[in-house]
Amino acid sequence: MLTESFSLKISSNHLTFEMATKISNAAMFGLSPENMSSHEHLPLELDSSFLNTSTIIALCVFFALLCACIIIGHLLEEHRWANESITALLLGLCAGGVVLLVRKGASSHLLKFSEDLFFLYLLPPIIFNAGFQVKKKRFFKNFSTILLFGIFGTVISFCIISLGVFWIFRKIGVESLSLKDHLAIGAIMSATDSVCTLQVLSQDETPFLYSIVFGEGVVNDATSIVLFNSVQTLDFHNIDGLTVLKLIGTFLYLLLTSTALGIAVGLLSAFIIKTLYFGRHSTDREFALMILMAYLSYLLAELLNLSGILTVFFCGIVMSHYTWHNVTESSRITTKHAFATMSFIAETFIFLYVGMDALDIDKWRESKASAGTSAAVSSTLFALVLVGRAAFVFPIANILNCVQKSESSKIHFKQQFIMWWAGLMRGAVTIALSYNQFASYMRKSPESALMITSTIIVVLFSTIVCGSVTKPLIEAVLLRHRKPMVSDFTDNVSLEDLRVLLLESGDPSNSNNNQPARRASSLRLLIRHPTTTVHYFWRKFDDRFMRPMFGGRGFVPFVPSTPTGAADESSSA
Repeated sequence: MLTESFSLKISSNHLTFEMATKISNAAMFGLSPENMSSHEHLPLELDSSFLNTSTIIALCVFFALLCACIIIGHLLEEHRWANESITALLLGLCAGGVVLLVRKGASSHLLKFSEDLFFLYLLPPIIFNAGFQVKKKRFFKNFSTILLFGIFGTVISFCIISLGVFWIFRKIGVESLSLKDHLAIGAIMSATDSVCTLQVLSQDETPFLYSIVFGEGVVNDATSIVLFNSVQTLDFHNIDGLTVLKLIGTFLYLLLTSTALGIAVGLLSAFIIKTLYFGRHSTDREFALMILMAYLSYLLAELLNLSGILTVFFCGIVMSHYTWHNVTESSRITTKHAFATMSFIAETFIFLYVGMDALDIDKWRESKASAGTSAAVSSTLFALVLVGRAAFVFPIANILNCVQKSESSKIHFKQQFIMWWAGLMRGAVTIALSYNQFASYMRKSPESALMITSTIIVVLFSTIVCGSVTKPLIEAVLLRHRKPMVSDFTDNVSLEDLRVLLLESGDPSNSNNNQPARRASSLRLLIRHPTTTVHYFWRKFDDRFMRPMFGGRGFVPFVPSTPTGAADESSSA
């Protein structure tokens, strides 16, 4: 993207091969050609590096700031009023201010934002690790609830924000945005970032609430991107009654096909590693194959114009359920920590860049908006985020409470409030989608720059202000130091499974009679206990058909280098 724009700016008649190589390398790291150092005219033997000095300096600064974020995060571990995301944003703001002073107000850019850098290199490891590390038992036990909040709730938020923007922006004075832009803003502002809340919540004290917030956050990001991509595919020049149906059809198509592709690639990786036993020769090969096939699923989805986030998320879930159990013990430890580390570094890098990009003077100048207009647009966007979030969290939770018969399985108002609060923060996905929609070289306009700067303000305010209040708020609402709330009904899973097993086998009340026990039908069980019944029958299907073919828990390949293989060799001797 940036390479194409550079080629339009610089005439090919005056561009040498060496300079083209340098610009291509700079573009890969998001460096604009005007920021390149003035030493390009030096002879080749005095400048043998394929990276120019500006790129090396920029990367050194960013890596030093990443190290500082890790150190400060460690120091704040016990008294955490701010997490790594807030720390990275504040450090980015400080670094951007220093760069701005050094360059005397010219620009705070060390690296220029590149969508390829974000969507191809930074976002995939974050989403894959979310699927790979997810607590699958709790996630799928609450799967129906997560889908209601993550998909249906996000669509409600998308509609409210889009309608609000369309109605209010015209009164503020922002009138040049098209219908496509208004719908895109609805999708952009619907993408949540629940990292701050998840770092405060405890999986042991509030397992149900943690599972809902985590699962809804991941599904929300995927749904927002699918909505955004669906909006981009529609032709708004010919709007008719079928436009809404086309939008819904495109959304469902991307949702289902992306999920199926991620599951297929994950199962293929499990089958290959289980069949070929890479660990017998080299554990590096099985580890490398897991990384490459996970990344391949994301690239295939993007190549087929699907949702790469949804694909790589379900690929991570399938790999953790099957593939991870097929590798050697050393590879299991390596993959678990390697995926978590890559996700942590990528996420910190994104927030660090967002902090520095907030002081980009060029964007503020291009917007040509007064302080009042900028504040009005940003306040409108955040107010719509508040309303859009509340419009589905509380109604859906109360509807679920009416359906649930057991008092212990209901979502109490305090938990509803935490779920609402967790979705107020906006992060990397919001920034990336905003750049995708408004930072194109083909649409340089004050309104486009205003949308980018307003989005940055919303992200900074929601992350720093709301994120800083999250820990004391959760401790005050949930009373963390007291007994955990009984509505975390995932602790009763084993009892529910046992009840379904007894119902399927027969009615135990007739055991004293000579009549045989009456077997309950699967449809009756599904109606009375839908979530538990689906989970129970899936476990039976998984143990009987899936695990023998794709491996998984309980599959231990015979590899002489592993402790299991060594034990088997000694016993056979």
